[in-house]
Amino acid sequence: MKVYGNTELMTALSQMVESGHIPHAMLLHQDDGGGAFPLVIHFLEQLYGGNPRVDKLIHPDIHFVFPVAGADKPVSLQYLAPFRELVLQNPYFYENELYSAIGIEGKQAGISVNEARSILDRLSLSAVEGGYRAVVLYLPEKMNVQAANALLKMVEEPPRQTLFLFITQAPEKVLQTISSRCLHLRVQPLSQEAEAEVHAREAAGNSALQDLFHDLLDALVARDLLKALETADAVADLKVREQQKTFCRLASEDLRRLFLLQKAPSMARVPEGDKAYYQKMASALKPTFPRRALECLNRAQLLLERNVNQKILFTDLVNQLYCI
Repeated sequence: MKVYGNTELMTALSQMVESGHIPHAMLLHQDDGGGAFPLVIHFLEQLYGGNPRVDKLIHPDIHFVFPVAGADKPVSLQYLAPFRELVLQNPYFYENELYSAIGIEGKQAGISVNEARSILDRLSLSAVEGGYRAVVLYLPEKMNVQAANALLKMVEEPPRQTLFLFITQAPEKVLQTISSRCLHLRVQPLSQEAEAEVHAREAAGNSALQDLFHDLLDALVARDLLKALETADAVADLKVREQQKTFCRLASEDLRRLFLLQKAPSMARVPEGDKAYYQKMASALKPTFPRRALECLNRAQLLLERNVNQKILFTDLVNQLYCI
């Protein structure tokens, strides 16, 4: 899992492993979509002697915890499969992307006392491989008071070789009882170049989906409605709904790039190899197109979550974009 930037922090974490002086609880402060998660995985890879299961997020002694939602008070364990899929695809994920991946968009996500009890149950067992046990907890600011109180003693005085690694986007909202027991580390935001490379890697993993949206843009610029509707059919025929969600997300990111290229080119973060294409599209499309098209995309994403017929949904989307 590649780490971009934060060289000094990565070096400090490596030195902790080499020296054996490892704080039992660390609070890493990142911006949304920042680099804390790959830093944590890199640190754990070193701690576990390069075990390949760490990078695959399947090491039995590493427990991942994140906000969830549901009337039956679920816990993170119930969502590990889509969580792993998301992180392996893009470790620089945004908070809303997590909720989309585990299917709780629009719900009040949190870390409940049930989650805390689940963590304590898992930590009551001996380490499978006889070494460290680690809890990676994403967004501790979503933890309620009952959960924090349940975990407090374990965080304050953990058993030997037990680590808590908290990743927060709002350290001031983390309950003081937890925050005060942690070493605080600031994860610096990605540089423009690093962010562009992250987006480029993610786009490479979804190249077929991004190509579909580019085909749609080409058809709209050429005023070829038939070709545009063929693209709508191709998106509607995608077998997995998550792929349709990803198509919408990539399309939204492209529209934001086009908007910035038209209005503030110096602020547009476009992968170097794609600049010519985006600049051509920005010149060919009406100045009002990106903003109005983004509104159409947002509505389509909302309807997709409501299980509207995909054929009708994407055909209607293309018709709206064609009429802008």
